[in-house]
Order: sequence, then C-alpha cells, then structure tokens
Amino acid sequence: MSELILKPGKERSVFRRHPWIFAGSVERLEGRARPGDTVLVKDADGRPLARAAWSPNSQIRARVWSFDPEQSIDHAFIKRTVAASVARRQSHPVLSQQDGVRLIHGESDGLPGVIADRYGPVVVIQLTSAGADKWRDAIVAGLVQATGCVAVYERSDSDVRKLEGLEPLSQLAWGELPADLTIVENGVRMVVDVVGGHKTGFYLDQRDNRLLTGQLSRDRDVLNCFCYTGGFSLQALAGGARSVISIDSSGPALATAARNLALNPQLDASRAEWREDDVFQALRSLKAEGRRFDLIVLDPPKFAPSAAHADRAARAYKDINLLGFRLLNPGGILMTYSCSGGIGLELFQKIVAGAAADAGVEARIIHRLSAAADHPIGLGVPEGEYLKGLACQI
Repeated sequence: MSELILKPGKERSVFRRHPWIFAGSVERLEGRARPGDTVLVKDADGRPLARAAWSPNSQIRARVWSFDPEQSIDHAFIKRTVAASVARRQSHPVLSQQDGVRLIHGESDGLPGVIADRYGPVVVIQLTSAGADKWRDAIVAGLVQATGCVAVYERSDSDVRKLEGLEPLSQLAWGELPADLTIVENGVRMVVDVVGGHKTGFYLDQRDNRLLTGQLSRDRDVLNCFCYTGGFSLQALAGGARSVISIDSSGPALATAARNLALNPQLDASRAEWREDDVFQALRSLKAEGRRFDLIVLDPPKFAPSAAHADRAARAYKDINLLGFRLLNPGGILMTYSCSGGIGLELFQKIVAGAAADAGVEARIIHRLSAAADHPIGLGVPEGEYLKGLACQI
C-alpha cells in the first residue's frame, strides 16, 4: 500500500478527526497510487495515522476512510459503514417515519464524497470524490441490502466532480425506477424527479424548515421566492395561509409545483399563485405595486460555492434581503437562507442585519434555522454546516 507522508505539524488536523488532507499538508507520496486508491497516512516521523482515499487531481489530496490505521478498507468495510449510516436514521423516531430522508451525508457519516437520499422505494446516490467513485459497487450493494429499495439511481452530475478529475455521470445503478415517484412530507404529497430534478431530485435538508413555515403561516399572506417545486408553498397552504405567491425563474419547476398542488386536494388551490420571473425583478415589481406580505421565504440557490466568491455573493444576499424586508407588513417575518459554503453563519447574519438597517426596519431573530437531522454535522468537520437560516420578525 502506498504511503502518504505529511509535513511536520500537519498531523494535527487528523488528530482532531478532520477527514480532509489538503495538498499543502502533503510532503510526498511513497509508492504509486491511482485516483481513489487507499493510502496509509503517516506523520513526518513515520507514525501511521489513518487510511484515506487518494485524489491527485484535487486540492483535497486525500479523504480519510478510517482514523484507525490498521483498518482494512474493502468491500465489507464500505457495506458496514453504509449499513451503520442507514441504521442511525432508522432508529431516529422522526426520520424513521419519513418517506424522504437522507441516508448518507458524506464526511459526517464516515463516507467522504457519498450522498444517498431515499424517496420511498428509490435511493438516489451522488458520488463526488475519487474514493467514493472507486467503491461505487460496494456503496450500491450496501444500500440495497440495508434498505430493501427497488432501485438505486446515480446523480453524480455535479460540477464538483470535475475538481476530482471525474466526468459527470447520471445513470440507473441498480433495479428499475417506478413510473411515477411521490413522497409525503408532513402531510403533503409531492412529486420527486430523480432523473431531471435538482440535486438528487428534491431538497430534503429543508424539511423541518418547511414544517415551521406552515406553522407560522396561519392567516398570513405569504411570498415564497425561489420556490422550485413548491415545498414551502404547500406547507404554507397546509398551515392555513390566507394567500401564497410563489416565484421561480424555471417554468418546468413551476409546472411541477402546480402538479404537486393538484396532488393535494385538501389544500385550497384558489389561495395559490405561481409566477415565472426573475426573483430580484419580481420583488422590485411587487414593491412598486405597493404589495405587502406577512411572511416571506427567501431560499436562493448557492450564490457562493467557495470563499473566493464571497464578496459578490454578499452583495446578492444583501440586495435580496433588503428587498424582502421592504415588502413586510409590521410584525411580518422574513425566513431567509444561505446554502453557500463560502458564506459562514456570522457573515450571513451581518449581511441580513445590514439589509434590515438599510430597509429602515428593526428586526429580531426568532428562529435560527439549519438542515434537518438527517444532515448531521461531524464535530470535527464544521464545513459540513452549509445550510444556515434566520427567521427575523420586524
């Protein structure tokens, strides 16, 4: 087995159980290793520390599979780790009752670069690292065995694979997809498009926040921006919203949202309006029309994929939150989110505070918002806390 020798002092992150080993921490690789191969990580004095997947094309040169340097990384190890991750969700009293749940959340579940989401009888995987790509067959086999699913579909088509020297891939990995796939989330039925939808087909991380939106929506006029397929909108209607306007720039997403509404005859469709528009322009138009709302949801796409994009992203977040605050009625609530890894929680709060000040409103945080419990954050991997949100009342 090839050995990855760290520079002096660079072993400290491994002792803190951080699974990423960056290029700047590597002194040398002894022996030959192909992308995804397992290497033995040693400190500068030659002491074994961990076993990791080698990724020569990435700035993250290795991702730790096990902090036990004696642990064999093989088909059985991968399947055991997959099974343990699934079992944690099955033992959770809330997650075990969900149709849609994240089964594997990458590094936080000991499987760097592996995402697995279950939608009813179908599991969707996303493999974003060279090590994950190498162990595809074991990951699929482990999921089939642990879940009893009818199909595993792979959506390894994100841009991050390019950083690993991997080509995008979207394919049926096992079984056969059902003709129509829907899930029920907190009493609301929704279509999931695992082949063409965003990410793995849906945004499971916002499950708890969608439920909270419904609980806050009774007798309120609600505006949902970047609504995608209407998850927040339908929960607002289920919670008794007086009206819900939903805006997205994607016509197909809005068509699915309308279909989702039709799947829920218990909801009053006359209270819902779908608008295909650029959200920034739409918010300015609503302000010009003199419209006001009691609850506004801002769940934009990732403005800053990395810290290098933080400055430009901060301006976009400032602009959209400023527009949101200006559209709120007195006592209204702004539920605002960032899924950008390049924007930390402290910076995001400063941006929102600046937007409130510029809007001339006094706002206070009534809820801090984050991803649902099936998206755990490893204590040694703070970077895993990508989704952050604030519910601010004026």
